[in-house]
Amino acid sequence: MYRNAIKQLYSWKSRTGRKPLIIRGARQVGKTWLMKEFGREAYEKVVYVNFDNNSMMKDLFSSDLNVGRIVTGLQN
Repeated sequence: MYRNAIKQLYSWKSRTGRKPLIIRGARQVGKTWLMKEFGREAYEKVVYVNFDNNSMMKDLFSSDLNVGRIVTGLQN
């Protein structure tokens, strides 16, 4: 299962004009672990934001999805 999921993520990463990635699935099946592992393997820099425990990040993403504003908010 791990190899299939990672293979699909690498396939997504290699596409030109790719859209944002959405991982859906039942609870407790390893979605978060998979994304963290993929980020560690495939990218030099990765940011993980858990909206459940971080009201500041929840507020940052709640108004609109303006990338410039979000990046600035993440840098602070």
